[in-house]
Amino acid sequence: MDTKQIEEKLISEIKLSPLQAKTFLLITCYGKMEISQISDKLNISKDVAMQTAKELMKLGAFIDISESKFEAMHPRFTAVNMYRRFCERENIEFKRNKIVDSLGVVLEKPYEDARTK
Repeated sequence: MDTKQIEEKLISEIKLSPLQAKTFLLITCYGKMEISQISDKLNISKDVAMQTAKELMKLGAFIDISESKFEAMHPRFTAVNMYRRFCERENIEFKRNKIVDSLGVVLEKPYEDARTK
């Protein structure tokens, strides 16, 4: 699965916005970042980067390292966690989703590679 396919699955299965999906993948695959780095890499304002990172925190994808630095949690945990919260928001019964599970598996290697440089 390439990055575009992963992004599409995050949008279709977990209902992330395109910007949330891009931000999630950026931090997951490249490691913790300051808001200014997110802003530069995604070509968005710092305010939009901050808002998006905080939204991802509420969705269970990120933790804040400081007021302006964010880190993704392990993708196997995060993918399922975000899906569970989606189900709660939409009043859908939470049950195993193989597509969501596969996202966590696919993202595990880039996540670990980014943190063992």
